[in-house]
Amino acid sequence: MAKLWGGRFTKSTNKLVDAYTASISYDQELAKEDIEGSLAHVQMLGECGIVTEEEAKKIQHGLRSILKKVENGEAQFSTDMEDIHMNIEKMLIDEIGPVGGKLHTGRSRNDQVATDMHLYVRKKTSVLIDLLEDVQYALLEQAKANIETILPGYTHLQRAQPVSFAHHMLAYFWMFERDKGRLRDSVKRINILPLGAGALAGTTFPINRRRVAELLDFDGVYPNSMDAVSDRDFVVEALADCSLIMVHLSRLSEEMVLWSSQEFQFIELDDAFCTGSSIMPQKKNPDVSELLRGKTGRVFGHLIGLLTVLKGLPLAYNKDMQEDKEGIFDTIKTLEGALKLLAPILETMTVKKDRMRHAVEKDYSNATDIADYLAKKGLPFREAHAITGKMVLYAIENKKYLLDLDLAEYKQFSPLFEKDIFDALLPENVMRARESEGGTAPHQIEMQLKLAEACLHQNDSL
Repeated sequence: MAKLWGGRFTKSTNKLVDAYTASISYDQELAKEDIEGSLAHVQMLGECGIVTEEEAKKIQHGLRSILKKVENGEAQFSTDMEDIHMNIEKMLIDEIGPVGGKLHTGRSRNDQVATDMHLYVRKKTSVLIDLLEDVQYALLEQAKANIETILPGYTHLQRAQPVSFAHHMLAYFWMFERDKGRLRDSVKRINILPLGAGALAGTTFPINRRRVAELLDFDGVYPNSMDAVSDRDFVVEALADCSLIMVHLSRLSEEMVLWSSQEFQFIELDDAFCTGSSIMPQKKNPDVSELLRGKTGRVFGHLIGLLTVLKGLPLAYNKDMQEDKEGIFDTIKTLEGALKLLAPILETMTVKKDRMRHAVEKDYSNATDIADYLAKKGLPFREAHAITGKMVLYAIENKKYLLDLDLAEYKQFSPLFEKDIFDALLPENVMRARESEGGTAPHQIEMQLKLAEACLHQNDSL
């Protein structure tokens, strides 16, 4: 099959070269974006008189016919035509005749593929924002139902201080809110049109780039044609944003794996989101959460891979940049799948409130409140800290918890202790005492919930 660019060549391309350099096996993902960009491009060509109005309409009709075939799964792609651009152009010529060859007037595959990628990343950014909000709503519902639910808070995976389970869930809500903010901010760098930059230097045809930007709903055009065809910053940024989202998904998944274990028993995941063992009948494995955690590595790999590809490229376009696609396609697929699963996992998760409450009775996570108690009575906090440390050691040596000690034992360490120390050390009161802004006290959580809901309502109105 003759190449559409074959005029300068005297030999057919080696079949190994065809197979090695062709990208149609994966860049057919961009078929709709490629046709969308072409429809706007040919409309502009017609309006500028570069092709006749009749030719423009005929080409647009042909492109829409191909689009229907793509949407119906009827389009046949060929490795001989290398990539999605040449495949669609060949289909167009087959559909409407030689006039289809006028579509490529005033553009190159270099600015064409860049445009396709901008359209794709813009579309998928919006999808990811919506999916993140689904997860946030699920977190919000769990938080509302568990304001008074107490569980151990951890640092270094050691018991630290009692916290509200709602507070713990809302921590992830705000991580995902930042993720959405990064995605939204990236749109102003995604939404710049490269089409019309040509191969690297622009074109001799009297095109109107801003008209194409208007038709495709871009905010503007690249001011430099060489930058336009060689820029993949927006893809790197998308991969970086997705990597951070995966970090947050992975951290939450890790906690669900731990909490659902026999050692913790803080939650139970719904059977629909767990699997069993082929040999051990009793097993209920949190495989989905484990895979959410595990797939983080492949997303990181795609980010590092593209950075490595780009770091040594001279201006302007290079074939290396073909490697920008598989990574972002796989990343988006991975992340969409993860977010679609996480929301229902959270919605159906059973919180074992009694088990969490029992856990905070069997530790020393209320120790800080002894130090605070003494400090509020005028003792320098550092001295209060030292006294409390000695009390914890004493309790451990005597196989007791801090609420098991009697007042006489407390007074061995400081005469400042009174009977009210026992109320101060109850897990509920330890949690409620943290009334500082952003703290785990129920009143602060209620305020946090209102702020979270306001963020989501504001997002809905955007």
